[in-house]
Amino acid sequence: MKHRSTRDVINDLRAGGLLIEVNDPVDPHLEMAEIQRRVYASGGPAVLFNNPVGCRFPMASNLFASLDQARYLFRDTLESVRRLIEIKLDPSALPKRPLRYAGVPLTAIRMLPKYVRRGAVSAQKCDLSDLPRLKCWPDDGGPFVTLPQVLSSDPREPDNLMKINLGMYRVQLSGNDYCADEVGLHYQIHRGIGVHHKQAMKTGQPLRVSVTVGGSPAMTLSAVMPLPEGLTELTFAGALAGRRIGLIRGNHAPVYRDADFAIVGTIMHETTKREGPFGDHLGYYSLEHPFPVMKVQHVWHRKDAIWPFTVVGRPPQEDTTFGQLIHELTDPIIPTVIPGVKAVHAVDAAGVHPLLLAIGSERYMPHLKESAPQELITQANAILGNGQLSLAKYLMIADDPSDELDIHDVESFLRYVLERVDWKRDLHFHTQTTIDTLDYTGTGFNKGSKVVIAAAGRPKRTLPIELPSDLKLPDGFSSPRIVLPGVLAIQGAPYSEPTGQTDVQRFCEELPDGDAINSFPLITIVDDSDFASRHLNNWLWTTFTRSNPAADLSGIGAETIAKHWGCRGSVVIDARFKPWQAPAVIEDARTIAKVDARAARGGDLAKFL
Repeated sequence: MKHRSTRDVINDLRAGGLLIEVNDPVDPHLEMAEIQRRVYASGGPAVLFNNPVGCRFPMASNLFASLDQARYLFRDTLESVRRLIEIKLDPSALPKRPLRYAGVPLTAIRMLPKYVRRGAVSAQKCDLSDLPRLKCWPDDGGPFVTLPQVLSSDPREPDNLMKINLGMYRVQLSGNDYCADEVGLHYQIHRGIGVHHKQAMKTGQPLRVSVTVGGSPAMTLSAVMPLPEGLTELTFAGALAGRRIGLIRGNHAPVYRDADFAIVGTIMHETTKREGPFGDHLGYYSLEHPFPVMKVQHVWHRKDAIWPFTVVGRPPQEDTTFGQLIHELTDPIIPTVIPGVKAVHAVDAAGVHPLLLAIGSERYMPHLKESAPQELITQANAILGNGQLSLAKYLMIADDPSDELDIHDVESFLRYVLERVDWKRDLHFHTQTTIDTLDYTGTGFNKGSKVVIAAAGRPKRTLPIELPSDLKLPDGFSSPRIVLPGVLAIQGAPYSEPTGQTDVQRFCEELPDGDAINSFPLITIVDDSDFASRHLNNWLWTTFTRSNPAADLSGIGAETIAKHWGCRGSVVIDARFKPWQAPAVIEDARTIAKVDARAARGGDLAKFL
């Protein structure tokens, strides 16, 4: 079905038995989010809240409940998009298999956005205060739009449809110092709207922006799609939606005509206000920071509008499905974008950007039986210079001449790397650089470091699966636990500001590189080794969301040769919580009890709570 509105999506999911309807009152303040988290974790379907407390608009969550449900929503167009990608990868396939690709020209036409005079979204007006006030976590700074589609035009070519940017940048509806006609707009580095904002500042004119919510789910997915520069998200949205995306043109930014809601206004260059905190996809609060303010001119909505929303937090959450579908669609494109790179995978359990896996290829010197990673380093640099991939903090890249390594099997990939890596040569740091805006492990806002870990050749070691019988740890360290073969989690004392030698440096210096502990190539120092070792996802989240490579990565038998740092023994990562890092999100106790009581009453929803 080719959906035009959120109500079309709801009707489609209802017909497919993929919807639960809740008719009694549910509070958008914390309660809906708690329900959504539980329903997603239980593998439940979409949920329609027909009677939100304090709001006249129905609200819907979990529209992308699973990869299968996302495929169901795009069942009429997903195959045609795949075939379009195949042609992009190999244009010679068209004359070879004309019947298979007969529909590609029509798909290409549907990709083109168009201007229109009016649309369903402009049917009615309301006040900003009439919109749903969804608050997901107790310490959020206010209600947020969690599935926004933010549209802006290039000020140099405001009518050029190919220069319109569509992105998903969170929008704070109220709280902090915002006035009644203002919203906060938080966009991170390496985002297309930033280019438009910079150009608008050069001319001294306000940047016109529209924030739409709902409509075709193709617009939601396209807003987070990592597309190369020069290919507008609207073209991809048209292909996935099965129809050209119509944009209302007027004395405002382009407005998506089929959306359920539209907030239309301008960004004033001279004004920033505190935005946040907000519980984000890393599982922590992004804190208050000055961000641009959008002055709202008017708010439109459909006659039958439904407000779709999601909840983010420590993964997996509903946005995990976005990542799965994006990988499914874009994985075949990677080799054409970065030569020599076969696959990349942003690890959802580690917060997406903190850990990126890649499979490269040592193509140019195959006659060498054993050599250091060479071309892999070139490919790693290309990855870190490519769009959103540049936000990676830890990049592990491996050569796989057998083509048997599954990049989505994180445990197998880690074992493959740890069997082959040489810590004396295979660590390559990028210091004093940018990291994800939402990552607070670095030295300041947007500031931190990266490390490339490259592995090639035959295995160099057998990874241990048992603790050494003679294992002795330095004072202050205890409870060693095996996370997976070759990986050890050790509990340390709570982190304190270092004065001179840190306790992790002391740990490394008191254990010589001949000690039995070095049979484990990777050691992580954590606050709770039982928690970190209980499940691979716990270890991934703890290790990569709580460490800054240049500051927190140490090693046993460390040495620096010609400015290259390496170690003869184990690499040790300090993954304890640091005082300057943002606090982890925690559910509200009263809301938990409230939803527990709802579950006890029974009904269709109860089995997912």
